[in-house]
Amino acid sequence: MTLLIVGLVVVVVGLAVLIQGIQGQQGSLRSLGGFVVVAGVLVAFASQAFVVVPAGNVGVVFNTFGGVQERELGEGFHVVLPFLQQVTLYDVRQQEITLARETGDQVTARSSEGLEITVDVTILYQVRPEEAATLHQDIGPSYVDVRLRPQVRSQVRDVISGFAAADLIATQRAEVAAQIEQRLSSALTSDNINVLTVLLRDVRIPEAITQAIEEKQAAEQQVQVEENRRRQAEIAAQRKVVEAEGDRDAAIARAEGESQALKLRGEALRDNPAVIQLEVAQKLAPGVQTVLLPSDGNFLIDMRGFMGAPGTSGPTP
Repeated sequence: MTLLIVGLVVVVVGLAVLIQGIQGQQGSLRSLGGFVVVAGVLVAFASQAFVVVPAGNVGVVFNTFGGVQERELGEGFHVVLPFLQQVTLYDVRQQEITLARETGDQVTARSSEGLEITVDVTILYQVRPEEAATLHQDIGPSYVDVRLRPQVRSQVRDVISGFAAADLIATQRAEVAAQIEQRLSSALTSDNINVLTVLLRDVRIPEAITQAIEEKQAAEQQVQVEENRRRQAEIAAQRKVVEAEGDRDAAIARAEGESQALKLRGEALRDNPAVIQLEVAQKLAPGVQTVLLPSDGNFLIDMRGFMGAPGTSGPTP
């Protein structure tokens, strides 16, 4: 385009010089004017013969005599027929379209209860490079406003109408985005547009409904807190029961052990009466050196033997 403007300016300047030479009958000016005109025409011609397709774009060629060509031009430098072939560029990189409150084009829909829902949504999409010529022929460069934007609004409204307002801001938000993406992909496939991702940026419901939902959630949380406290109390009570049962079992075990010990001790004393006499002697005061124990025979026991006195080795009969 810049070269075309430059060429046209050169042509105009050449014509002015040529006319001035003709009027003044000056052969040199006429020659110069003619040369400048020819140079301007060549520059304008060349500007239409060379096309550079930028990175991430494809060029769709329209031929004056043949219409839209099926084959797109890839990135780089190309030569076309000046004034007979026109090239329209299409961006085939990942692009996004956003409908939001900030730009005044948010989507307004109705929930399954009939409540008004306002949605900010972003769509990531991409034009199929190999089908850009078909898109150009069917819709043209204004495909975003003609096809994409209306489809986004329509599909968002249809999907939201199947959900309750409370679910839209709580548990079903991801499901809503997935359904919108699926429906958009199906609707735009025939237009050679790939839908990559649907992002629900914001979902706004009436303030009164939001307050009611918050109050309900707060009540449910309080119920959960009380339930946790009840469970903790039950666990503490069960722990005390277990501890009491453990103490009881331990006491029973000790009593059974003591009873068994007494039983064994009684049997031992019954079988060995001299043991009783020995224990009695051991429990006497340390000052008693000799003790007489009744038995079938009379015995004198030297207590120093039991007390470990020096020079003694045992009881004295």
